[in-house]
Amino acid sequence: MLAVVQESFAEPAQAVAVRDRASGELQAGQVLVEMLASPVNPSDLMTLRGSYGRRPDLPAVPGYEGVGIVRKAAAGLYGRWLVGQRVAVICPTGGAWAEQLNASSRQVIPLPRTLSVEQGAMFFVNPATAWLMTRSVLAIPRGAWLLQTAAASAVGRMIIRLGRETGFRTLNVVRREDQAEQLRRDDLPEDSRVIVFDSAIDARDTLRDEVFRHTTDGVAFAIDPVGGATASAVVPCLGRGGRLLLYGALSPEPMQISPRDLMTPGASIEGFWLSNAMARIGFPSRLRLIRTLGRLIQSGVLGAEVGDSFPLQRIHDALRAAEEPGRRGKVLLRLSGS
Repeated sequence: MLAVVQESFAEPAQAVAVRDRASGELQAGQVLVEMLASPVNPSDLMTLRGSYGRRPDLPAVPGYEGVGIVRKAAAGLYGRWLVGQRVAVICPTGGAWAEQLNASSRQVIPLPRTLSVEQGAMFFVNPATAWLMTRSVLAIPRGAWLLQTAAASAVGRMIIRLGRETGFRTLNVVRREDQAEQLRRDDLPEDSRVIVFDSAIDARDTLRDEVFRHTTDGVAFAIDPVGGATASAVVPCLGRGGRLLLYGALSPEPMQISPRDLMTPGASIEGFWLSNAMARIGFPSRLRLIRTLGRLIQSGVLGAEVGDSFPLQRIHDALRAAEEPGRRGKVLLRLSGS
């Protein structure tokens, strides 16, 4: 089978090659999945650079999620029941960017027939992140403000729609005016707002002044996938008892904050990593989460916009496209059978 293989930690397009690899024998509890498609997520790009929360042993096949059809199963009733079904595949240690994948039967999710291949490929990572952060970890009540940076991203747009669905308001920080206009046209509810702030050129207090203009006394909830100067500028925006949830580190810079920005309002900073969050969820709760995600994806609340798609052999073009400034929609890899 053909697979994308990471051979070094480098800029994404320089770190990988397409190789012919054996899929290996199925182990007990595994199923063989013919992969159809897989997205290029920020976590994939960071893994290729070696800056993600885990560094794989090289050589390794990247890709943390995708969609495929179960073609074969090792011994076990549940695995045999999955044969022939189209499934979302969760790959905590990577492996989705290949024509075939041996996966644990517990890491594949049968999908509704009405769900497209494209949405099936993006079934888990972004929707689960958006839902768990806002509804489980922060549990944002109706009417409350959530401040989020990188609001024009796929997760950012999902969170805007989740706010409209569940009743919280969003203050959405983007770096450019064209991104702000896109959000106003496409996703923004009447009770939410967009703030244009670029930590590279704007004074740090600019963001705080804008947030307090809209909220009077700061926000109780904030999320940030950027880190560095952007996350640092969010901290003074927190109101009394405010919580900042960090779920990414797109900036290589460390945060720089004053302890008083946390001490005075009694605010706090927490970290969120999807793998850790899922490890704390029992099997019944996982099933409920999967049903919830499926319903919200099909209704459009947690659906993702699809951008360009590329065959596996054009992985270098796909990686370059995924990092184009101003790109809209998720870049997908088309794998076997697609």
